[in-house]
Amino acid sequence: MFNYKKFNLILNNINIPVFKKQKFYLKTYFDKISNNYIDISQVINSAIIDCHNNGGGTVIIPDGEFYCGPIHLKSNVNLFLCANTIIKFFTDPKKYFNVLTRWEGIDCINYTPLIYAYNQTNIAITGYGTLDGQASLYNWWSWKKNIDNTTLQDKDVKLLIHMMENNIPINKRIFGYNHFLRPNFIQLYLCSNILITGITIINSPMWEIHPLLSNNIYINNVTINSIGPNNDGCNPESCSNVLIDNCYFNTGDDCIAIKSGKNSDGRKINIASKNIIIQNCLMNKGHGAIVLGSECTGGINNIFIRNCKTIGEQLQSFLRIKNNAVRGGIINNIYITDINIQCIKSSFLNINLLYDEGQNGTYLPKIYNIYINNIYINLCYRVIDINSFIHSFINNIFLQNSIFKNIKYPSKIQIFNKDNLINFNNVKFL
Repeated sequence: MFNYKKFNLILNNINIPVFKKQKFYLKTYFDKISNNYIDISQVINSAIIDCHNNGGGTVIIPDGEFYCGPIHLKSNVNLFLCANTIIKFFTDPKKYFNVLTRWEGIDCINYTPLIYAYNQTNIAITGYGTLDGQASLYNWWSWKKNIDNTTLQDKDVKLLIHMMENNIPINKRIFGYNHFLRPNFIQLYLCSNILITGITIINSPMWEIHPLLSNNIYINNVTINSIGPNNDGCNPESCSNVLIDNCYFNTGDDCIAIKSGKNSDGRKINIASKNIIIQNCLMNKGHGAIVLGSECTGGINNIFIRNCKTIGEQLQSFLRIKNNAVRGGIINNIYITDINIQCIKSSFLNINLLYDEGQNGTYLPKIYNIYINNIYINLCYRVIDINSFIHSFINNIFLQNSIFKNIKYPSKIQIFNKDNLINFNNVKFL
């Protein structure tokens, strides 16, 4: 059931980037930049540019607590954080100038992510230190929902969607300062040969790690503790050959959410997220452990999930698929095996094709070939929850060799296509 041949082929195609041995120590740059050591953005970016211009290597940030604005990575540069390094990013929006980016699947000009790379190759963030976005309800997070229940970002979200729907050119979709679309923490846009390992990420404005239209990505041994709104842990979007291994997620939204563009912007590029491996990960808190969508217009396929665990009682679903007839997109060939789950608050498998706009569109979603094996859940409110509509398509869901304990509610399955197949083999519902 688990396609190990295809799994191994993907694994063998993911290559860890290699960097020159030369090192660029941040301390040597302090006296070049002025006497103001409070904001070291210029120091870090100068070291990255020097490293890049000299053929690449490693920029080493020493132990200590530093304050910083946006960092822009360059090809052949490994940004290394020592064990007791803490980089605290400013929360003043004025420090985050505009760049080409994508906000929840829609292209625009907006605040630079805290760490950003565009069209670079062989880049890395490694070491043992901590990246602290310093986001809270008193700055970035308040844009989603303030303590007085105001939602500052809603107007800009509606404006951005309007621009997409009316085919406004990207270079005229200008947001940034005096607008309220929060930046990602790390966004790697049109990049290849990416390594992120060993670091800890806390308090992100929104999405933490967002590879976009990139390939050959290895994310390993990363700890994410960020429970703010829309704080997805890792969001590969229209990416291929991705390995997420041995990571810890404690998030305010989905732990891992795989995406491929939204609506007309997603259809223009039409690049799927594919050949993605998620293994040996530990999920603590989040809406979903693994989520496909909701921005999935370009499609999602060949996703392999193995040997993952959840702890605590905060996860709503393990595998969640969100789509509708406005976004469309094909999601297929999903393989899951060897999963140990403490508690699921909603359902183990949740497929919702009535998400947001639901059936009110012309791009019918298709989901098929989901293979699930060797699942153990200690507490499960519902095993399967599927909501679809006439003319959508769901088929070939296989569940075998699994144990679901302490089930609170029966499964709910709403599929309209006649040739649907949901197969259970050696599954115990206790």
